[in-house]
Amino acid sequence: MDFYTTVLALVVAFGACYLTIRIAKPIALKVGLVDVPNHRKIHTGEVPLVGGIAVYIGVLTASSLLFPQGQILNLYLISSGLIVFLGALDDYKELSVGTRLFAQVLIASLMVYGAGLYLSDLGGIFYTSALKLGWLGYPLTILAMIAAINAFNMTDGIDGLAGALSLVTFTGLAVLLFWGNNPMFLLPVVLGCAILPYLMFNLGLIGGAAKKIFMGDAGSMFVGLSIVWLLVIGSQGDSASFRPVTALWLIAIPFMDMCAITIRRILKGRSPFEPDKEHIHHICMRLGLSAKSSLALISFISLLLATFGLLGEFFAWSEGIMFMSFVFIFLAYFQALKHAWKVSKFIRSFSK
Repeated sequence: MDFYTTVLALVVAFGACYLTIRIAKPIALKVGLVDVPNHRKIHTGEVPLVGGIAVYIGVLTASSLLFPQGQILNLYLISSGLIVFLGALDDYKELSVGTRLFAQVLIASLMVYGAGLYLSDLGGIFYTSALKLGWLGYPLTILAMIAAINAFNMTDGIDGLAGALSLVTFTGLAVLLFWGNNPMFLLPVVLGCAILPYLMFNLGLIGGAAKKIFMGDAGSMFVGLSIVWLLVIGSQGDSASFRPVTALWLIAIPFMDMCAITIRRILKGRSPFEPDKEHIHHICMRLGLSAKSSLALISFISLLLATFGLLGEFFAWSEGIMFMSFVFIFLAYFQALKHAWKVSKFIRSFSK
């Protein structure tokens, strides 16, 4: 794809997403595809849940019109359309956990068994040669897909956070795939361009608070699925663009937050799927930061961690060291999480 076609693809992705938001917003208000404030969701009025749908339309339009067609791309667009439809249904009428998981497994199977994309090895994370997964790679890839879908869903708790974190990941993926001469580097760039209009509306940069929209489950599921597709494409096979351990650093914040919350819920005897207010953005706000300050801080940390992963890849740092460093940071984060909650409780009690 030449330079002008590439620029056109980015413009089409941005423009199609923007127009879809303009068209879909009043429709969503009429049919009830909105987020209503409750004890867990504090916002003003009913906010249309059309961000994810609009981002998908932007990516679908640009990819269909300007990308070279092939089985991998077509199956990606089909599976993405299915996950967006599933998310929209969940946004409109909350589905049960079992229904969502069953559908996610079926959609993830399109990548594994339809496109033949799966985790075949984890690299030398244990200071050995590449750790081959064999048949375990199939269920592990499906599990990774479900984890990523739900990890980004969990980050969608304050304005801009899911979009900002996904931009960090897509930027890192674009750099790595371009560095590895993989033509799929354009897909994360298009995804990033399609997310920009959503972020502009979500953060009130267009029309202020009255024009705000949310990503919804359709958007967070779509982002999670897209990231796993690109991570598997980029890190597996003989022509891999980067090592599997680098993928952890590109999704560090969503992945660590999901793991920490899941462990805490299980230790408390609760369902890992039970919603609560214990995520990293909740803690930042309980410590006194505003929503915008929390967004800036978490996004900056995510960018730092992704940059560390990119440097490790470019300078070929030991996979074992990179993996153990990630584990160390996660354990430190998990411990800090517990103490942060103690501090936040003290601050709240003192303020009373």
